[in-house]
Amino acid sequence: MTHSPTDLRADAVRTLAARWLPSLGDGDFVVSPAGLWLALGAVASGARGATADELRGLLGVEGEAAGEAVTRVGRWLRGEGGVAVATGVWITVPVLDAFKRGLPDVEFGLLPGAVLFALPDSVLGATDDISLGEIPDAQEELDAWVRGATGGRIKQLPLGLDGSEDLVLINALALKASWLTAFPGHLTRDEPFTDGNGRTTPVPTMRQRVPAGWVWYVDGVTVVELPCAGDGGVRVRFVLGDPGAGPGDVVPAAWAGPGERRPLTADAADLALPRFTLRTRTDANAHLAALGLTRALRPGADFSGLSHADVFIAKVVQEAVVEIAEEGVEAAAVTQVTMTRSAARPHRPVVEPIAFDRPFGVVVLDGTGELPLFVGWRASGLPAD
Repeated sequence: MTHSPTDLRADAVRTLAARWLPSLGDGDFVVSPAGLWLALGAVASGARGATADELRGLLGVEGEAAGEAVTRVGRWLRGEGGVAVATGVWITVPVLDAFKRGLPDVEFGLLPGAVLFALPDSVLGATDDISLGEIPDAQEELDAWVRGATGGRIKQLPLGLDGSEDLVLINALALKASWLTAFPGHLTRDEPFTDGNGRTTPVPTMRQRVPAGWVWYVDGVTVVELPCAGDGGVRVRFVLGDPGAGPGDVVPAAWAGPGERRPLTADAADLALPRFTLRTRTDANAHLAALGLTRALRPGADFSGLSHADVFIAKVVQEAVVEIAEEGVEAAAVTQVTMTRSAARPHRPVVEPIAFDRPFGVVVLDGTGELPLFVGWRASGLPAD
């Protein structure tokens, strides 16, 4: 069964991405709006009362509807070419059976110190099918889960465990795709790149002539889409604004609708694009507070649909990586939520040169071109990893 992007809350993920961008600064970064939305959406499925209302204001969903939306989006993305999605929850406090039923694709496991016998049997619910045998080292187990879920692109949890956790929810999003037309390796050479501080340095720059249909403009922002091989694969768009423009002004052009686009008037474009890798770790707690989350991030939060224990969101950390090279794109993100109690006539072709020789954005979307999976900003002239 298929669903429209609106049904899949692509609009809510785009809104979250646009609201998040101003908090991320003008330096190098890469984040996954979809990964953050999926992780918080899973938690929101257990929120009730004013806490649920607050999360709905940020995510567009809450309560049981959040669990359904997270499940549908996850299954949609797994159907996209080259995309892998996984979510796991590890606990010391029992979670309600209804919470687990509302997230059928989520794995559940135990953290050391699980207090399975500290609450009455009626509370245990969802933990009945969890083995109570020898519990392995949690850090090692979760790090291994992260490596497996991201194909080794991210090696460990973004935030190490310190024993204070009552619930750790991890969402992993990973993809690998080849360009429909690879950049010829022999054309890659060092070209000048002027960073956000005005310094110019040589960086490895790939070159390729691309069709006019792969290029358009949105309010002065140049958008170049590089299609990936295969049917139903992801869409990768690079966005370039005026000199001095920041990510908040430039990146949202990547998901602007057809009615907002102005086509390239030339017949083709000569694209010059740096080969690069971005990897960042983002502590999102302060960002979420700025986006309106207050109750969910402090004791007294109402997650009574998740557990009878009084838990709140203590930490939200995300690590993400995106690599752009001649052959294609690889990307991965791990979002960690820790909860604790408390045919025309021939003519001479016109070719437009497009050089990404100053700070620019990169956005990876789903096959519909509407759901932002990864959002990055390259401001430095540092070489690729």
